[in-house]
Amino acid sequence: MGELKVEVRYFSKSGNTKKLAEAIAEAAGCTAYQIPTPVKGETDILFLGAAVYWGGISSEVKKFIQTLDKNRIDRVAVFSTSSLAQRAFPQIRKELEKNGIKVIDEDFYCRGQFKTLYRNRPDENDLKEARKYAGKIIRR
Repeated sequence: MGELKVEVRYFSKSGNTKKLAEAIAEAAGCTAYQIPTPVKGETDILFLGAAVYWGGISSEVKKFIQTLDKNRIDRVAVFSTSSLAQRAFPQIRKELEKNGIKVIDEDFYCRGQFKTLYRNRPDENDLKEARKYAGKIIRR
């Protein structure tokens, strides 16, 4: 089997999800790009990151998902941050599956700083765990 083609895309207003994206990309040996940078060519694993803002994922993420070609992306791994308890995974999964794109059951989530809540998160431990998550998904 050849080398896996891995891509990382994210949407981040505050920089929290960007930190995770960069850690995941480092572990995957690729570069993290912001949405709406298109996914080019055949992709074995797309790591897609976003956050929950005011109870939902952003319209930018939904629009980006609509641009994805189910015939060119084998599967998507979701990662997210939020300052509240809600994860972006269920909403992103729903949007991806509406477009016929396979979603890996395991997501990665950590708290993200919002004003004075969860100061300095994601922290170094969160980034270490994000790298471990990426490695586990890639080795599957």
